[in-house]
Amino acid sequence: MKAINVTGGTLNWEEREGTSELPADHVEIDVVWTAINRADLMQRAGVYPPPPGASDILGLEVSGRVASLGESVTGFEVGQEVCALLTGGGYATRVAVPAVQVLPVPKGYSLQKAAAIPEVFATAWLNLYQEADLQPGERVLLHAAASGLGTAVIQLATAFGNPVFATAGDARKLEICQQLGATGVWNRKDGSFVEAVKTWGGVDMVLDPVGGSYIAEDQKVLNVDGRIVLIGLMGGRSAEVDLGVMLVKRHRLIGSTLRSRTVEDKGRVMQALHRHVWPLLAAGQIEPLIDSEWPITRVEEAMAYVAENRNTGKVLLRVAE
Repeated sequence: MKAINVTGGTLNWEEREGTSELPADHVEIDVVWTAINRADLMQRAGVYPPPPGASDILGLEVSGRVASLGESVTGFEVGQEVCALLTGGGYATRVAVPAVQVLPVPKGYSLQKAAAIPEVFATAWLNLYQEADLQPGERVLLHAAASGLGTAVIQLATAFGNPVFATAGDARKLEICQQLGATGVWNRKDGSFVEAVKTWGGVDMVLDPVGGSYIAEDQKVLNVDGRIVLIGLMGGRSAEVDLGVMLVKRHRLIGSTLRSRTVEDKGRVMQALHRHVWPLLAAGQIEPLIDSEWPITRVEEAMAYVAENRNTGKVLLRVAE
């Protein structure tokens, strides 16, 4: 097979030995599309190594066609169009993945569109409805809201009755967030979001991929029993937390990652998506927002584009026709 190899930070599309024997509970997929996630940028930079036993090839989601099935796998057929959540290995022509992390492409979806679903909607569901246990009517503050994940969170939360206040650093991106359903927005270039969110009514949950100084600001807008779910460190690893406020208002600060979870955990998330989110996708009530697509041979340019925060929504990589 061919795959992107990282050599000294340089990305090369070249031949690489594939899996010799397919595990009994795995599905092998001929990859047609994959996508860029910030975790890929971090792994390439050497600061986010894959979990033990995972492929060192970049790529956390794919869409494609089933190439072969492990002997214990049921419910799929060779040639079937599927999409999958990976722990690594997506930037390649073929990948093996546990069957519980594979789902059929939503009804009416192309492989291109399906490639934009697994990572962002799995992350959104995990953090909104498992980690934070959002209840109908509870309100969400979302940072970096115009990312692929952010655009999925806005739609998913809105569909399930959870109003969203979105922050980003670009006026046009905030317009798109509003079009997707955000009822409050704030441009971070205008300073602190605290007063704007308080005026909006405060929030019950913050989904924060920034960390750093944002954590103290998040606390100021959280209602009693509020939850901050930290999913990234774009603003730094150190934060100031007011333990008094946390105690009196019963706040919770939750650290959350998806990639390092067990196969069983990921399987539960994917099955929840199939039950609760796939019908919304098939009905057109929500859909992944795709910013752009690039051939896998131009992955260097595509990654630079994401690193510069130029995208609104997902950036896809075409692996095969």
